[in-house]
Amino acid sequence: MPAGGPAAASSPLAVRMRPASLDEVVGQGHLLKPNSPLRRLIEGSGAASVILYGPPGTGKTTLASMISQATGRRFEALSALAAGVKEVRAVIDVARQASMRGEQTVLFIDEVHRFSKTQQDALLAAVENRVVLLVAATTENPSFSVVAPLLSRSLILQLQPLTPEDVTTVIRRAIEDPRGLGGKVAVTDEAVDQLVQLSAGDARRALTALEVASESGEEVTVEVIEQSLDKAAVRYDRDGDQHYDVVSAFIKSVRGSDVDAALHYLARMLVAGEDPRFVARRLMILASEDIGMADPTALPTAVAAAQTVQLIGMPEAQLTLAHATVHLATAPKSNAVTTALGAAMADIRAGKAGLVPAHLRDGHYSGAQKMGNAVGYKYAHDSPDGVVPQQYPPDDLVGVDYYRPTNHGVEREISTRVDKLRAIIRRRR
Repeated sequence: MPAGGPAAASSPLAVRMRPASLDEVVGQGHLLKPNSPLRRLIEGSGAASVILYGPPGTGKTTLASMISQATGRRFEALSALAAGVKEVRAVIDVARQASMRGEQTVLFIDEVHRFSKTQQDALLAAVENRVVLLVAATTENPSFSVVAPLLSRSLILQLQPLTPEDVTTVIRRAIEDPRGLGGKVAVTDEAVDQLVQLSAGDARRALTALEVASESGEEVTVEVIEQSLDKAAVRYDRDGDQHYDVVSAFIKSVRGSDVDAALHYLARMLVAGEDPRFVARRLMILASEDIGMADPTALPTAVAAAQTVQLIGMPEAQLTLAHATVHLATAPKSNAVTTALGAAMADIRAGKAGLVPAHLRDGHYSGAQKMGNAVGYKYAHDSPDGVVPQQYPPDDLVGVDYYRPTNHGVEREISTRVDKLRAIIRRRR
């Protein structure tokens, strides 16, 4: 529904309560300051196409509709779920004809991240020549989901989740406004707080929950809300930007040793139906990358969790994933293995890959000894200590320390042993 137009009484509450003017818009103050690009578009003086990027229920469709209401503009809407290249070109053809009559067309594309590259490319000329004023909405980071030429021709405006205060304002307005419940249904303060909590910053979700609860005909209380809704939908799109945000937060919480936050994000993924094998794979990577030898049992635990997920499946495997998450989050951390490998690979790329010392070369072929290969090699097991003085790296890398154990966990003991081993091998006393 374009802003300012009446919604039918049978329309969902969220549609009926869509802001009809800028004065009714809640949140997004950072985008609506005087003379800001978005405000100029809404007031009819702006001409740049925009991509509105933000979570669900933050006002992307509302703002697009307001832009369309500026004087002399036509409004066309396409859904990326239903429209193909043919539909895009048809809209552009009509817009081109309208521009010849002096009418500017606002083309609103919802979920633009679902458009293929070909579909997005079909928009480029029309956007560049301003045949259409593109207003696209996406819940995903457009840097990853929108082609670069279209990005360069558009303003990227990021909408923020609504604050609890913002959502409270939306709910209370819907309770009293004639477009909403019109004051006909009593709603307790505790119920309003519950709706705010369930919304997670999504005004549409809050209004949908309010509408369902109000249909009981009773006073809306916390109990009525809980009876009306099976559970709050978890905001987590396994194919979208938030998928990567939650996974990132999970890994960083485990790495940061915040076991409670790690369990929160694990639960968030599991409730949303994330593939448990994906979680297990990330834990295996983390075990070597962020724990390594500080706790040598971390990787076997992660591998066991991955195998258990394969063997028993869900829902039982969620306990195994929690087990592994707790182990890895509370384990001492070290990236010494990661750093050591990175430093060694950097030297290789820099050309520090000298000849293998002759005494370490393969001697299992005819003529090897004549070439000096394997001559003088010292067999470590011939020493009572199992280690002998001997050059192992190429000449250019003698004395280079790649692995630098930390003082965390088991690496504290390894550090002492590594120093002793290097002293013997390099003949340091």
